[in-house]
Amino acid sequence: QVQFVESGGGLVQPGGSLNLSCAASGFTDYYYTLGWFRQAPGKEREGVSCISSSDGTINYGDSVKGRVITSLDKSKKTVYLQLDSLLPGDTAVYYCATYFGCWTDFEDYIDKWGQGTEVTVSS
Repeated sequence: QVQFVESGGGLVQPGGSLNLSCAASGFTDYYYTLGWFRQAPGKEREGVSCISSSDGTINYGDSVKGRVITSLDKSKKTVYLQLDSLLPGDTAVYYCATYFGCWTDFEDYIDKWGQGTEVTVSS
């Protein structure tokens, strides 16, 4: 069973940066895709990022593109997310997830996800 240990959420200031990490476990696949999606109350689920262990392919959601960086530590199966220039609209629960692949439309291919970490962007 896939498990996720997510950390880094909390209260952050507008214009600041968010740094999340997620250690995944419970699967033995050599090739896998890890990433993040987010959801705020009353809003649609949004794909944030994905990164593939096979070739390092990365894709980002349109809502965060240009402000986001993700990376993967294969030895730890840990995915990192940095989101800069935070906006109040970035407030959401951020979920670490496995995806079926890191395609451009990766948000449509969510497999499993963790409990999520709440991020509030407010001064």
